[in-house]
Amino acid sequence: MTPRSASADPPGVDSTALREYLDRERPGMVDGPLCAELIVGGRSNLTYLVTDGRGSWVLRRPPLGHVLATAHDMGREFRVMSALAGSAVPVPGTVLHCADDAVLGAPFYLMDKVDGTVYRSAEQVAQLGPQQARELSSTLVDVLADLHAVDIDAVGLADFGRPDGYLERQVRRWRGQWEKSRSREVPGIDELADRLAATVPQSREAAVLHGDYRLDNVVVGADGRIAAVLDWEMSTLGDPLADVGLLLVYWETLSAQAGVTASNGFLSGAEVREYYARRTGRDLSNVDWHVALGFYKLAVVAEGIYFRHTQGKTVGEGFERFGGMVAALVDNGLGTLHTPT
Repeated sequence: MTPRSASADPPGVDSTALREYLDRERPGMVDGPLCAELIVGGRSNLTYLVTDGRGSWVLRRPPLGHVLATAHDMGREFRVMSALAGSAVPVPGTVLHCADDAVLGAPFYLMDKVDGTVYRSAEQVAQLGPQQARELSSTLVDVLADLHAVDIDAVGLADFGRPDGYLERQVRRWRGQWEKSRSREVPGIDELADRLAATVPQSREAAVLHGDYRLDNVVVGADGRIAAVLDWEMSTLGDPLADVGLLLVYWETLSAQAGVTASNGFLSGAEVREYYARRTGRDLSNVDWHVALGFYKLAVVAEGIYFRHTQGKTVGEGFERFGGMVAALVDNGLGTLHTPT
C-alpha cells in the first residue's frame, strides 16, 4: 500500500482527518500521509488496513447507514480486547478508541495488525493437510475454552454485562432487532422466536462471551496456532454455551462451502461438542437450544445486512446473497428445536 490522496479513500474513512486526529492524540505515531484500504471479508463492522508507509494498523468502525442499536459498539470491542491482553486468549494489541463522530462520521478504534491467515475460502482451506486441519479444529476449541475460563474479576470485566437472565434477554433483544430490520415477511421467524422464548434453559454460570466465534474470526499464524481472535463487537458476559451453539451453527451448517468438513480432516460437529465438553467439564445436554438461538441470531443479522444493501449502504461485494440466507437459517433453527436433545 502506498499513501495516496484522501479522495481515493474507501467509503467510511477520511485519511486526512484521521491523520490530523492521530497527530493530536498520538503525536509522532504517524510519519507521513496515511493510506486506507478496505479489508474484504467482514459483513458487519467495517475493517480497514491503514498505513503511513512505515507502520500499519487496523481500523474498525460501524457500517454505513442503518445500524442495529448496540450491535456496533466500538468502545465495547476496544475494552474487551484491552482487558484480555496478557490472558490465555490471543488478541491484537489495542492502540486507541475514538468516540467522537466528528472525525470519521462514527466512532472507531485502531489496533495492531497481526500477521497470519484468516481462513475464509475453500482455496485457503485446501492448503491445509488433514493433520493440520484437525489440529486447527482442536486449537479453535481450546481458545474458546480458554476464553470461557477467564477470571472476569481479575481482568476488570465484572461490569461488562448482566449474566442473570442473559438467555431470556437474548431472545427479546434479537426479536427487537428483527422488528427494526423487518422489510418483508419471512415465514417461520416469529414461530422460531416464540419457541425459543418458551423453552429457555437455565444458565448455571457466567463467562466472557465472544458472541460470534468462528474460524474466519481468528488469525492463524505460520506455526498453525491462533495468533489473534478478532471481531469482538458482540462480546458480553453470559452463558458460555451461547458461544458453543453459534460456533456449531457455523461449523456444521455454514462452513462446508469453505471446505471445513470432516472429509478434509476437520473435527466433525459431534467431535467439536465432545472436545469442548471434555476440555471444560461442562454439560452440553441442552446445547441444541443454543444452536437454534444461533440460527435465529444469524437470520436477524443477515436480514439487517441485506436491508442495508437494499439501501445502498454496504461497502464491498457479495451482500445481495444475504437476503436469500434468511429463510434457510430460520428453517434450520426450527428443525433444531424439533430435534430431541
